[in-house]
Amino acid sequence: MAVQSVQPSEGPELVQLLTPEGERVEHPDYSIDLTEDEYRELYRDLVLVRRIDTEATALQRQGELGLWASLLGQEAAQVGAGRALTGGDFAFPTYREHGVAYCKGVDPVTLLGLFRGVNQGGWNPHDKGFQLYTIVIGSQTLHATGYAMGLQRDGADGAVMAFFGDGASSQGDVNEAFVWSSVFQAPVVFFCQNNQWAISEPLERQSRIPLYERAKGFGFPGVRVDGNDVLAVLAVSRAALERAREGSGPTLVEAYTYRMGPHTTSDDPTRYRLAAELETWKLKDPIERMKAYLSRTGMADHDYFAEVDTAADELAAHIRAGCLALDDPDPITLFDNVYAGGSTLLDEEREQLAAYLGSFEGAH
Repeated sequence: MAVQSVQPSEGPELVQLLTPEGERVEHPDYSIDLTEDEYRELYRDLVLVRRIDTEATALQRQGELGLWASLLGQEAAQVGAGRALTGGDFAFPTYREHGVAYCKGVDPVTLLGLFRGVNQGGWNPHDKGFQLYTIVIGSQTLHATGYAMGLQRDGADGAVMAFFGDGASSQGDVNEAFVWSSVFQAPVVFFCQNNQWAISEPLERQSRIPLYERAKGFGFPGVRVDGNDVLAVLAVSRAALERAREGSGPTLVEAYTYRMGPHTTSDDPTRYRLAAELETWKLKDPIERMKAYLSRTGMADHDYFAEVDTAADELAAHIRAGCLALDDPDPITLFDNVYAGGSTLLDEEREQLAAYLGSFEGAH
């Protein structure tokens, strides 16, 4: 199918390979050529990742999770970046990268343990190449930089991708990570999902220039990509990761997207943003544009889309059953693995809690 060479019709200049209407376009610096099966699999990824999110949100509303951080609207940014990562790469997430976790082979049920309050994550980071979720805003960028410097010194071929949001770009840790990675040419890609809102603070309160341009001040390249275009995100992420692997240092990728839901399930976005803004971004939905592309090119039909919907239903059932089956931990295990070598104070606190819990035994 012939493609056009155009710039995005509206909004800021960014790398785009698929318009909101599902039309394939070219970009002078980035391109992608996939098989029909690979195009279809990307659509499947987007649908299943959204279903993970909607099911978890429902579980929280029903009292099965204490909290959930939604990714609604950011599926293309996460799937595109996640599918660009290879087996030798390592990802450092925030607490919202459920789509990247899915792409790295993490069972969605294990994501729920943290939000249900029964574990600290539930997966082995080294088995998946995917670090446990980070709650402290921006700190994972320093962890990622340090890990990348370790790969560099070990002579390893892999690269690191650090995920963070537009609000985290104001954190000192993020800027320190930029400095260190630049000076030491660390093989790390900083992937900023600019979803326009840092909880209730709009982007203009985070920066007076486009976020990707900040990279210039630290001495490495930055690029802004349409974060609702899974093809463009995949192409840009692959290029940035390859640049890191070959020893050319870091890249800042700004995925320009939108958080269609609340910051977390404890947030009410109607208090600080207009409904019209949300309606505008719904027209740029990452799933609908990929579906339109597959339909337009004849790569998928009604039967295929129905098959994907069925797979999403099966995944939702797996998530719900798995969540309800998660075991509550023994409260005393709260003290396990706090220090590698133990602590006298910690031992005393453990004994105090054990005595307190023991006082309830036999009580009616």
